[in-house]
Amino acid sequence: MYSVKALAIDIDGTLTENGGGLVHLPAIQNLRNLERLGYKVIYVTGRSSIEALVLSIFSGTTKIAIGENGGVVSTGPVNHILLGNKEECIKGYNILKKSIETVELKNVFNRMTEVVLNRTFDLKKGQKILEENQIDVSLTDSKFSFHINSSNVNKALGLSKALEILDLKPSETISIGDSETDIPLFEFCGYSIALNHAEDIVKNKANHVVSGSSGTGLVEALDHIVLNFLSEVKNS
Repeated sequence: MYSVKALAIDIDGTLTENGGGLVHLPAIQNLRNLERLGYKVIYVTGRSSIEALVLSIFSGTTKIAIGENGGVVSTGPVNHILLGNKEECIKGYNILKKSIETVELKNVFNRMTEVVLNRTFDLKKGQKILEENQIDVSLTDSKFSFHINSSNVNKALGLSKALEILDLKPSETISIGDSETDIPLFEFCGYSIALNHAEDIVKNKANHVVSGSSGTGLVEALDHIVLNFLSEVKNS
């Protein structure tokens, strides 16, 4: 039996109901209840860490946020730990822009360590171009955007820093997500749950897969955690 003290929650496609960022309110209520019982709820997202931090404030969860797929950890409005190199990401973007006509920046909140692109070109072709030019970045797909990050950056890196700040261990953390960018979280945490709409490559890395999708799938995942790991919640 895992000793669970924290939950690492993806936002888009997991907590949200649609591509526009509409959060699933029953899931928010459940997360807030777990926070009140002493569990840490940490948002880990491809969005900016500022968006995730604001969400944590209004949802009543832990006031620490991991954004930019692990590139930034924010503990306050002006308190940011940068784990990636945006200059290198900009170099990668410039090379892609010259090589592929349809490469375009996505209109998003300001990024501190990454470059975000619209999903308007072939990802594998872009990855190959970056490799051929020996740019030290990765190109990933969050299903809402393409992200250029420093090659060492992923969600597990950001969560590792957040857990260090909170004096918690990966083995005490359960991660929940739906995209390939969540796989590093699954491999890092003690237990992991994928939502049903995730691709097979994501599901195969998770310890458990729920039958529900965006929003409702997160509620199902939280119910699974309570029933299997949080006996004091189940019996209260």
